[in-house]
Amino acid sequence: MSRSAIDVIERSRLCRPRRATPGFRKTGLAIGVALASLGAVSSAQAQSDQSLEARLAALEARVAAAEQRAATAEQRANLAEQKLDSLEGQSLDTRLAAVESQAETRGAEAAKNADDGLSLSVYARSGLLLGDDGKSAPGGPGLTPAGATGGNVGRLGNEPDTYVETVLNYHQTFDNGAKSLYRMMLADGTTSSNDWTADESQLNVRQAFVEFSDLPSFTGPFENAKIWAGKRFDRNNFDIHWLDTDFIFLAGTGAGIYDVAVNDDWSTNLTLYGRSFSDFPVVSSENPDLTGSTDALILSTNNYIGPFQWMLSGLSANDNDERDTGSRARAADHGFHGMLAYHGDSFFGVSEGNTVAALIHGEGLGAEVKALGSDGNLTDDAKTTRLGLYGTTYVAPRWRVAPAVLAQTSDDRYANGDSYDWATFNLRFANELTQNFEMQYEASYQWMDLDPKGYKGRNAVEGGYTRFTLAPTFKPQVGGFWQRPEIRVFASYSDWDSELNNFAGDDALGKDNFTGGQWTFGTQMEVWF
Repeated sequence: MSRSAIDVIERSRLCRPRRATPGFRKTGLAIGVALASLGAVSSAQAQSDQSLEARLAALEARVAAAEQRAATAEQRANLAEQKLDSLEGQSLDTRLAAVESQAETRGAEAAKNADDGLSLSVYARSGLLLGDDGKSAPGGPGLTPAGATGGNVGRLGNEPDTYVETVLNYHQTFDNGAKSLYRMMLADGTTSSNDWTADESQLNVRQAFVEFSDLPSFTGPFENAKIWAGKRFDRNNFDIHWLDTDFIFLAGTGAGIYDVAVNDDWSTNLTLYGRSFSDFPVVSSENPDLTGSTDALILSTNNYIGPFQWMLSGLSANDNDERDTGSRARAADHGFHGMLAYHGDSFFGVSEGNTVAALIHGEGLGAEVKALGSDGNLTDDAKTTRLGLYGTTYVAPRWRVAPAVLAQTSDDRYANGDSYDWATFNLRFANELTQNFEMQYEASYQWMDLDPKGYKGRNAVEGGYTRFTLAPTFKPQVGGFWQRPEIRVFASYSDWDSELNNFAGDDALGKDNFTGGQWTFGTQMEVWF
């Protein structure tokens, strides 16, 4: 602290406002009483006296407030004097260092609590998708026959829905430094373009959990660990945004611990999730209408070593093998799932950007390798392997590119001898033309060879699906694939092999006026924050 600053503190001590004396307050009170006694003379005089009494009362209140401010100033000055006295005899540099240290401590405490309170985050999209006949057109990233087993195609100009996620967070820091996070997430989706859609609303609480961190009693490997319980999406899910598909989606109700330090380079998470398989038919000779239910339990460990992620999960669902599958194979009541992933901070090591790649394999209940634990119809012998990768980069100052590949093979999935093989290749380009406008382009191709062996009355098909989209896009500010919000208009052309129209009677392909060579048009907004 400078000498001039110390002098200012000293002068403030000598020039403190004097306190109002008790005599002044008594005099004011006496005057008020006297004036009140005169009020009996006349009603007009009473009104005047009441006005004067009110003004005197207000004056007394101002004097009392001034006295309180003086007392507060005196207290602050005394504290300053005590701090100066404690530094008496020390050098100016020592004094300055002490004051700066105190300021840093207070700043750190303020920063620690800066995130406390209520916050809001959102993802939302809404758009209109029309065919060349001017009517609503089928759409969605899972539009093709491969979509039934997670085979998505490009989403740009291919989404006919309104979908909203709203997340409310409440952060709290306690006196001992511990922190808590409460999160509640509401979601709703509809394909109707009406303004009022309550009759078909799917409003749902998708998350409701609490998480604790910075717990003082956690030491050693658990020093930075976080514990949680409730209903949530796993923190370590990740996806390919352009295909609107997850690499891995782990969610449900349960508990877990994150960020346990095995060593300086290795951290691990341990979670237990429960999901429900309900109202499925049960084999019973006495009661053919009998139904059952069970819970699928998913115990997972997620490990991070540098840019690599290694995940291993075990699954069980007691009594799920009693499910009535007809002539199909017995339903699985257990399974396992493993994933090896890479999260890179460059575009395949050749330019700035990012890269994500994952290889996943699962068997039994783990053969639904994306939405883990969500499918109770899988057989004991089901096996699935999935490979995905994508990256983003700039190929020129105003040109962005994001390629993606997703492929999967699955055998004995729902019936003995069935197979579901497909691969999707997607490429999104964007050309930033001004600060607020860019052109986006997307191309998708999907090959599929599907043989369901009659499951759900579906037929074996093989063929390809192709889609191209052109989307003029407006933004408050361009700059990167993750910059939102944005408003798009688009035109898309899609075509597919006619054989794919025969896969199922309840999917979009093959319906009237949707048999291939289709143009669709529309507009969409997308926002997240």
